[in-house]
Parts: sequence; C-alpha cells; structure tokens
Amino acid sequence: MISTRPRSLGDADVLQERLAMRRAVRTIAPLTEWVDLLIARRESAGLGAEIPAIDPADAGISARVLLLMEAPGPMTNARNARPGSGFISSDNDDPTAESLWIARRAAGLIDNALLWNVVPWYLGPASKKPTVQDLREGAQPVRELIAMLPELHTVVTLGLFARRGWARFGRPEIGIGVRTIDTWHPSAQSMIQPGKRDHLISALTRANRDWRHDGAEDHEILVDRDRAGNAVAHWYVNADGDRVEVHPRWW
Repeated sequence: MISTRPRSLGDADVLQERLAMRRAVRTIAPLTEWVDLLIARRESAGLGAEIPAIDPADAGISARVLLLMEAPGPMTNARNARPGSGFISSDNDDPTAESLWIARRAAGLIDNALLWNVVPWYLGPASKKPTVQDLREGAQPVRELIAMLPELHTVVTLGLFARRGWARFGRPEIGIGVRTIDTWHPSAQSMIQPGKRDHLISALTRANRDWRHDGAEDHEILVDRDRAGNAVAHWYVNADGDRVEVHPRWW
C-alpha cells in the first residue's frame, strides 16, 4: 500500500522502515533477490547497474497491475549528490512521484499495483531519454519480472518511451493474456496540460478492473506478424479501446 501522504520517502524514518522491509515482506523478498541478481549481471558485463529497488509498499509478486515508467529518475538514486531513496516508488520525494501518488489515490489503485521502469537502470538526469538500444535491453528484465507475477492482468505504460519499449520489445510473444493501457507520463510538465491528469486517472481506474471477467468471443481477433510472416501476437481491442493479448492457449 502506498503511504497516506505523498513524498513520504523524503522522511528519513519512513525510508529506514521501507529499507528494513525489502527482505522481510513475503511478496517483495523474491523480487529484491531478483533485482540483486540483475545488478550483478549488469556489473559483470561492465554495464550501468544503478537499479532502484522495488518498493515493499507495492504489491510485489501479488501484483495484478504493472505500472511501467520510462527510466529511474534522480530521486530513485541513493548515490546522487542529493541522495534519493534507492526505490522505484510512488512515495519518492519528487513532483513526478507525487503526481502518480495523487492519481493512484484518485483511481483507487493502491494495493494491487507494482511500479517498474521499461529501462530499469539509471541513465542520468531526467533530460536523458532512453535510446532504442536501452529499450531493447530493458525489455528482457521486464519480461523476467512479468514471469514472476502470476496474478498480472494489466500493464499500464506511462509516457511515450514506456509505450514504445513495451510495444516493440516487451510485449511481442509475451505468452500471457494481458491488457495494455497507454497513458501520459506523470511529470509536472505533462500534468499541467489540459486533460492529461484526467486521462491518467481514468487509465489507472480502468486498470484496477479485472478485464478477465469479460468475454473475448465478441471481438475481432487481430494478428501481428514479424518480417518473416510468423505470428507474434493475437489480440483484440476491448470496449474501452485498450489492447488485450489473447493467451496462446486460446489461439
């Protein structure tokens, strides 16, 4: 559960409590170990390995909704000149996290979600955007994470880069029935533009509803193919205009 107030990880006592939870919370401990392994893999390959921990206040392996941002912001990085929390979290002490916190509260998406990045390692200042190679490399950890979330039914992409990375590299041949909801990045610059905050709240509200109770039989099944003509996805558009992948067993 996210905190009862935004930016709570700016409080040293709250941060210490959250740090102590990383290996103590049953739903988080396996993901903490996985992030440690991911860091070790990156370091052994001589690659950037500043990867924030998964927030123990989120749903962990019980998550039904995965919120995908683009890349860790400065306040996730505990090694910055102004130290961040070390977590990817809606409770971080920055405007983007605060906007996401407000939207999650408004949508009622408090207990069932997990926050992650389509590029999970720190790239630098917020102005540095992911390259195509970053998105390609980040897709493998995203897919590994999804394999650890047996209750997952929805991926929400927050912003253009998250949308591109998920659609091009993460989602094809994902092998599960999952809904994709695309919405805006919760940055301060985005949220002051007319309609974008409402769009974000609406997207998170839809994400909180389990679409698997809906019937797929009334929808036209569409097929994505690779350059060789092989099918890489079967999907349909639901009544809300969101994309739903058809599970391979349904083909």
